Amino acid sequence: MADLEALKNAVIKGNQNIAQEITKAAIEEGMAPEVILGQGLIAGMGIVGEAFKKNEVYVPEVLMAARAMKMAMILLEPKLVEAGIEPIGTVVIGTVQGDMHDIGKNLVGMMLKGAGFNVIDLGTNVTPQKFLAAAIDNKAQIVALSALLTTTMPMMEATVKLFKENNSAARIMIGGAPVTQDFCDKIKACGYSADAASAVSLAKSLINVA
Repeated sequence: MADLEALKNAVIKGNQNIAQEITKAAIEEGMAPEVILGQGLIAGMGIVGEAFKKNEVYVPEVLMAARAMKMAMILLEPKLVEAGIEPIGTVVIGTVQGDMHDIGKNLVGMMLKGAGFNVIDLGTNVTPQKFLAAAIDNKAQIVALSALLTTTMPMMEATVKLFKENNSAARIMIGGAPVTQDFCDKIKACGYSADAASAVSLAKSLINVA
């Protein structure tokens, strides 16, 4: 029988090959895809996320873990779809207009996927209008805005304003090196997180998921 503890550890250690091998074996044995996802992949990323929050591991280790999970998910996603397993929520994520930085945004996106969210990544230099259109098209509950430059932070405010003007129910969360809770309060965004692991906790809290 496929060892989900070993799958969890493969994700934690960032071992893509082992993560894929165990996932493939579990699928072939007929193990429920939601069990593979929850007890293997999400469990592993959860531990990595907590360790990252406590500064016990750093960005390279988190990226390795996320890639291991991503490779396993290539095999698992079709089975989840077949089984009708719904993601816990949909997040549209992107770096705001004028800003081309994406490492932090990519990390948050990977962590959100690892927590069971459907993530629509719009990339960098994303206009407020594009964020709004993607949120509507994908029925997203959450929109995550990233900025690494102080000069692009006003685009976060412009995006929040556009969503309010269009009476969007999507919850906007923001983050990035120069971003603060005070700025979040000032522009009336729904939440701010200082790091990728905290972003997962924030996203869950915004849609009342434990």
